[in-house]
Amino acid sequence: MNDPIGDMLTRIRNSQMRGKSTVITPASKLRAWVLDVLADEGYIRGYEKVTGANGHPALEISLKYFEGEPVIRELKRVSTPGRRVYMGVKDIPSVRQGLGVSIVSTPKGVMSDANARTANVGGEVLCTVF
Repeated sequence: MNDPIGDMLTRIRNSQMRGKSTVITPASKLRAWVLDVLADEGYIRGYEKVTGANGHPALEISLKYFEGEPVIRELKRVSTPGRRVYMGVKDIPSVRQGLGVSIVSTPKGVMSDANARTANVGGEVLCTVF
């Protein structure tokens, strides 16, 4: 697998289109950090570490719905393994006039765009959520 974050985002997107309550993805620290930001911003209920197929560690993500519709309307990968996107603190995009969130990997950890602006750090823009 070349793009683990893109794979996780696609699993979330596909599960929400099917109306699933949970989705399982292979575990990694970066995926867990991205899920922490999604949970803090209220886009997912949460996640927990479980043992997946063949005894490998996995993350079980609890998806969130409001009145039968998924809370996440749009989930896009910005920086890919073939084209990394780095931005300074002044260039971090605001998603849908601040209604959405950009998830940024900074030297101080993975955080939302608002937290990155507050901490005055830039970094790699991993994905955008609305």
